[in-house]
Parts: sequence; C-alpha cells; structure tokens
Amino acid sequence: MAIPETDLLRIGRWCRERVPSHLWDQVRVECDISDRHVTIIETRPPWDAQGEWTRFPIARLRYTASTGLWSLYWRDRHLKFHEYTRKKPSKNVQTLLEYVGSHQDPLFWG
Repeated sequence: MAIPETDLLRIGRWCRERVPSHLWDQVRVECDISDRHVTIIETRPPWDAQGEWTRFPIARLRYTASTGLWSLYWRDRHLKFHEYTRKKPSKNVQTLLEYVGSHQDPLFWG
C-alpha cells in the first residue's frame, strides 16, 4: 500500500507554506517522495548564481502501511536518518509537520 495521496498533498502544501513566496529566490522548503517516506529538504541557490541549488535534508517522515502510522526521523551530521523518539508515531501526519515547524528541537532546523 502506497503513501496516502491526501497526506502527500498535505506535506507538499506544508513545505510550500514554510517560506513566503517573495523569498523563493533565496530559500525554499521542498519534499522528496519515496515509496515509504518523504524527506523534507531546504534548498538554496548557489552563492555565485551558477549551478544547482544546494539541497539540505531537514527531516524524514516514514509511513508504515500496516499500521497507518507516520514516524519522524532526524538527520545526523553524516546525513543519515534516525528515528526521533521524542515524538510518538501518529496516524495524522499534520501533527508531525507541526512539530517540525515549531522549532522546538534544534535537531531539525539548527
């Protein structure tokens, strides 16, 4: 079973709303979608205006189809993800998005 489409739309909307549109030429929050997880990524343009935007993973949301639960993961300095144990898995992905967006833990936004 794939990730629910309504949750993917919710995550995409949340990412777009993180940064006001007038700043999109300086920073964006995007998401990369996989079969079992969605990675939230901060993107920034190259300092010299040439080349690709840098992509920095912020958090990962993993969906477990058998339980219908979303789990939150944090990224370490080696760009590896680990389950975030301070927030319990939830059937409501919005709960986890709000937590990541609240800046309560510097693990996510620094």
